[in-house]
Amino acid sequence: MSNLNYTISETDHDLYGILKLQRANLATEISHEEALEEGFVTVEHNFALLKRMNSPYPHIIAKDVDEIVGYSLVMMRDLRDEIPVLVPMFDQIDGINYNGKLLSDARYVIMGQVCIAKGYRGQGVFAGLYDEMARRLQTDFDYIITLVSLRNQRSLRAHHKVGFETIKEYQSDDGEDWAIVLWTLNGNR
Repeated sequence: MSNLNYTISETDHDLYGILKLQRANLATEISHEEALEEGFVTVEHNFALLKRMNSPYPHIIAKDVDEIVGYSLVMMRDLRDEIPVLVPMFDQIDGINYNGKLLSDARYVIMGQVCIAKGYRGQGVFAGLYDEMARRLQTDFDYIITLVSLRNQRSLRAHHKVGFETIKEYQSDDGEDWAIVLWTLNGNR
């Protein structure tokens, strides 16, 4: 891990590295048992959308030399309709009152997906990605919000461990149970 570097995605090569890691961890590409034990990612992005999401705030990546071994995607609200499975999350967020203020009026950013390569799990990479994300975004945003499938207990535990709190649970039209989790960037850090 001595060569691990937390940085931002700056090149097409970085974006393709994210997509490669994403594909290897899609719930549709791993066994049910592995998904329960190791966690999984739900959304498969295409290159064009991933590149659009990378601006104005680039994705956070963990690199071991030149290999991407972890990422956390940054997603702005203006892309809310680009990923159908996330539209209900945005609708839910808009109605949440948090600390006396509707989140629709708050300065928040969506963490669009987080993933760690198998050989790097349990070594602090998850926390390292979020620390880097917070460092880079805390002047412009008060919260990072994301969505975690309740089937993905490993991810939910990891989010709670770094400081996220569950602010709402809901069931989507397809019967999937979700938790919306929020991390305060300013004040509680």
